[in-house]
Amino acid sequence: MRFPLALNANRLTPRELSEAVSCNRREFLRRVTGATAAGAVLGFSPVKAFGSARPPKRKTVVVTFGGGCRDEETFMPEGRQNIPHLLNELIPQSTFFTRVVNRGILGHYVATASLATGVYETFDNFAAVPPDHPTVFEYYRKGLNRPFYDAWVVAPANGFNLIGGSAARSFGPNYAANVILPKLLLKQALSSTKDAGYEHLLVDNYETPLFAPKVDNRFDLQQFSELLKVSIADFVAHALTLSSPDELSVYVARQLMRQYAPSLLWITLHDMDVAHSGSYSLYLEGIQRTDRLCSGIWREIQNQPEYAGVTTLFILPDFGRDSDRAAAGNGFQHHRTGDALSRTTWLMALGPGIRENTVVDRPVQSVDLAPTLGALLDFTPTMGSGEPLREIS
Repeated sequence: MRFPLALNANRLTPRELSEAVSCNRREFLRRVTGATAAGAVLGFSPVKAFGSARPPKRKTVVVTFGGGCRDEETFMPEGRQNIPHLLNELIPQSTFFTRVVNRGILGHYVATASLATGVYETFDNFAAVPPDHPTVFEYYRKGLNRPFYDAWVVAPANGFNLIGGSAARSFGPNYAANVILPKLLLKQALSSTKDAGYEHLLVDNYETPLFAPKVDNRFDLQQFSELLKVSIADFVAHALTLSSPDELSVYVARQLMRQYAPSLLWITLHDMDVAHSGSYSLYLEGIQRTDRLCSGIWREIQNQPEYAGVTTLFILPDFGRDSDRAAAGNGFQHHRTGDALSRTTWLMALGPGIRENTVVDRPVQSVDLAPTLGALLDFTPTMGSGEPLREIS
């Protein structure tokens, strides 16, 4: 299988390179899964012809990848072995956007905040500050008068404790999502032991910035135990059977789904960002684990009566990684050049009313996620700059 990107990347402009990435992904998915181009089936009319009538009590689950991954290790022939669940289970049930462009700052917290607000946030990625603009959680809770237990974020610990609510006037803490940082909870629970066998579960930041803010968890252990109806001893015992922080995050997310069935649940995975350490094998392991965990989240959705048949799942990286051809880049290791490959990523959506095994090639932006969630859950992100994805909303 030959792709134009591999032949012409050094001669393409950033826009042409972004288009080539999209075409490569489309062609790869067409050959592997038989996916059909959306325009070929339904024409190019912007009307809502993609879905059927919206089911009652709509719910959404969002899964983001901190750090992203390159096509060489995923949507190319040599990378397909790393994502068997995405290719064989999830993509055939989804509408897949091949060209999602992130025009903002390529740092994990600020980029994830941009996804959640629908605005390219500009604060220091390592600063302990909330987003400047209202988040989807605030729009949802305020606009629909939803209780505190209906919007949650499960996230890595490096600064994400403030992502649930913004600094925007008339929004903020009263309408914020509950944020759970499983690694910090586990660290609190294990603070009295000298056992080093759990250190792999507590790695906080693979980029090792010169300055990292002190992070306090939103919940203490006792509150966490009471809210999720799980004892601290059981939480620790289960955590120590896991192999990664992301497995711990998904475990906590499952407990939330079973206990509260939130209508808006956001899970940020971070294992694959171990690429910053320079270990290619650990980076591949992170991709493979993320692939497996995404499949498990979708199965959990189908197995829970409160979620089955009414839930849309979104899966997307926050951004990509540098190209091997970028003079200032280190290929898989970093995302610092801002080149087209580090900015051109993808998104998949699956659930009731979503057209299956369909590829959308038109360029969209990462900030389009927030208004798309609004269209599904009936709120309007009034300060956002993105546009709802018409193929979904």
